[in-house]
Amino acid sequence: MYDQLHSHLRRITQDRQQHLLSGGKIGLEKESLRVDSDGKISQQPHPSSLGSALTNPYITTDYSEALLELITPPLQGIATTLGFLEKIHQFVYGQLGHESLWGASMPCVIDGEASIPIANYGPSNLGMMKTVYRRGLGHRYGKMMQVIAGIHFNYSLPGPFWPYYSDLFPRNAPQRDFIDDRYFALTRNLQRYGWLIYYLFGASPAICKSFVDGQPGVLQQFDATTYYLPHATSLRMGDIGYNNKLESEIGIKACYDSLDSYIQCLTQAIETSCPKYERIGVKMTGEYRQLNTNFLQIENEYYSTVRPKQPSLNNEKPVHALRQRGVQYVELRSLDLDIFEPLGINCDQLHFLEAFMIFCLLQESPRIDAAERQAIDSNEINTAHYGRDPALKLTQGQKQVSLQEWGQEILHEMQAICEILDEANSCDDYSAALRQQAAAMKEAALTPSARILHEMRTAEEGFFEMASRHSKIHQARVCKHALSPQDTEFFTDAVQQSVEKQLEIEASDTVSFDEFLENYFQETLPEKAVTV
Repeated sequence: MYDQLHSHLRRITQDRQQHLLSGGKIGLEKESLRVDSDGKISQQPHPSSLGSALTNPYITTDYSEALLELITPPLQGIATTLGFLEKIHQFVYGQLGHESLWGASMPCVIDGEASIPIANYGPSNLGMMKTVYRRGLGHRYGKMMQVIAGIHFNYSLPGPFWPYYSDLFPRNAPQRDFIDDRYFALTRNLQRYGWLIYYLFGASPAICKSFVDGQPGVLQQFDATTYYLPHATSLRMGDIGYNNKLESEIGIKACYDSLDSYIQCLTQAIETSCPKYERIGVKMTGEYRQLNTNFLQIENEYYSTVRPKQPSLNNEKPVHALRQRGVQYVELRSLDLDIFEPLGINCDQLHFLEAFMIFCLLQESPRIDAAERQAIDSNEINTAHYGRDPALKLTQGQKQVSLQEWGQEILHEMQAICEILDEANSCDDYSAALRQQAAAMKEAALTPSARILHEMRTAEEGFFEMASRHSKIHQARVCKHALSPQDTEFFTDAVQQSVEKQLEIEASDTVSFDEFLENYFQETLPEKAVTV
């Protein structure tokens, strides 16, 4: 089952090329709700002292005006990446006044959908497009799901790795095609083994009752204010949060066989009208309700736990960017905010995730057929709801296996990768992170989700009280260390530059918003760029 993994690791070691697995770039995108002094979602606009949400590369908003997104650039070194994220937090906290950042993935007390302000990106055509897109998400799926927060882990292998790695395969494809192919192999394996992330890092076993408006469904009552599931790991990734159930309703399912098949699926979805969304309408009494009536308004509407990515240039469509320049990195989107961590994530988790990414790359990755797709979806939803139940079985090929058995098998296979990364970085950090997760695999009480419920019971707190307390502790810890004058100047300059750039964008508009959208959606998929 792991023959390719063993073969490639053996060859890399024999050739003394272990260093090529080290030095990949890591980027983090961390979402957090702004909340007022009472712990309720902020009704205030995005602070002007944070710059333009449209153009600031480090501090923006996601769905809601109150949902901040803090972004690191792709950096080498886990400590460097986490340090940059901490500096963003220090700067942001300094601008929030009496507000704070909500430290949990599941939202605070929400007074209905009317209390969720949609993000505003200004009057430019580009800004309006981003706002209308979010308005459409609200009409299509409801606003509540859109204010769930998470962390996206972006990863790319170091450039020198690819020429060497391509020699291990009996093929003569152009380098770009080979890289695209291997990144899609990585993407498929991240889906196959993605349930492991839910179990190890899921941190949303409970929610505020306001999130489901008193309609618990399969959830159980924890106390007067909180619903939960006793063995849940990540309700965020379950039925009440982000999941794939909408795919079956509208008939959209991306294909990850190759870059071309992926682009073809998404292109069809963003160009084909959906009867369900036609009933919403596009423009009513002069105001856009959504960008269009297609199955997907734009590619980003397609939710997946993992995405192959290429940064867009000059309002370029994501599928066009992929077609022109191929896959630059892979984005893992299934991480909950760790309520016990001031930044929502820590170094140990990042060391594990980097090794896990490499495992998924080196491990054999056949195409996913219909039966395996169903198994993947089932494994994910069952782990989200019942992952800590000792009796839980997952589908592995043609058989049913316990989550612990399969998880221990994967972690065992990751050991050699962690040892290589430790040697390349003169540390024991990767193996230590693996040991930590191996302990959690054997003893579910060590997982974040179990620790959350244990603390809630011990402190006799509901979800809101527990999350609110930790959020205030996190703010105090981060603000205990002042941002250096140089770093303060860096982020202040980014704020000013973002404001100037937004003004330039607004001044450069020469057509109406209607014409802008028409031009954007009429742009056809370019031919694949030829590389030599």
